[in-house]
Amino acid sequence: MSVSPVDLPVSRGTKARTRGAIEVAADDSTKTGRVKKRLTSRRATFAAVIIAVLWTTPTFGLLISSFRPAEQIRETGWWTFFANPAFTLDNYQDVLFSTSSSSPQLGSYFVNSLAIAIPGTIFPLVIASMAAYAFAWIKFKFSGPLFILIFALQIVPIQMALIPLLQGFGTILRPGQQWLHDVVPFIPEQNYLPIWIAHTIFALPLAIFLLHNFISEIPSEVIEAAKVDGASHTQLFFRIVLPLALPAIASFAIFQFLWVWNDLLVALIFSGGTGDVSPLTQRLAELTGTRGQDWQRLTAAAFVSLVVPLIVFFSLQRYFVRGLLAGSTKG
Repeated sequence: MSVSPVDLPVSRGTKARTRGAIEVAADDSTKTGRVKKRLTSRRATFAAVIIAVLWTTPTFGLLISSFRPAEQIRETGWWTFFANPAFTLDNYQDVLFSTSSSSPQLGSYFVNSLAIAIPGTIFPLVIASMAAYAFAWIKFKFSGPLFILIFALQIVPIQMALIPLLQGFGTILRPGQQWLHDVVPFIPEQNYLPIWIAHTIFALPLAIFLLHNFISEIPSEVIEAAKVDGASHTQLFFRIVLPLALPAIASFAIFQFLWVWNDLLVALIFSGGTGDVSPLTQRLAELTGTRGQDWQRLTAAAFVSLVVPLIVFFSLQRYFVRGLLAGSTKG
């Protein structure tokens, strides 16, 4: 004779605990509903629209100014475009195709920025992913204090490390020194190496910290099962950890690429002020002239420089969203 669940005896304590759990869940659900209702209310939506408009207004004004004649840019504000519209492509033609010494083409600076940003993104990601795996799944002496030390390096200002790095590069990587190119033939003649090393050093603490948090959340059963099957740490890293950590790696790659692409301080310090390795940001700072009289060029050049970051972001957007959402839910 089968007994249905409703016929099973239930103690008063069990009933009380069940009732309490239901009440707590209902209370949490009510709180969640209230927060969701507040965030999706008309007032919240209206406030979000106002903030978005205020945030994008300067960018919209810069876009309009990039298509205005230089005379009108100097004499009137961008909002006067709607009352007296004047459209021209001279600003874009000046920054893209001009061959004058005062306004050279931006093509070579685009190449320099790519030559700096791509290795400046790949190098820290490769090193940080291996270090994060080691801290998460390899037991070695002083791993805890060493990880805390790396985490603490995030608070060190970049400006404090500029002079020591310059002194070290001046001793080891002197301009014109040929031994490095003899040892590593694929390094270009332009001296990009100091900028690569600087961006890699400055990115490693945050990259190791973020990737470690993601890699350490991988279920230990997966790692242990692979070890039982005889997988080495190299096989674990390349066959299990890297595929699972791809969203986090892609998310940090987007941020790192944007940071390096938009960087001006490190480029000014470690490029030596030469045009051979100067990135696009350094040239943009020079486009306005010595007295800022030609800032109409900057309006067009700013939007030209946005092309590559937009391509990178939209190409890796799906990984970026997955990386942001990773770890937010379990199960």
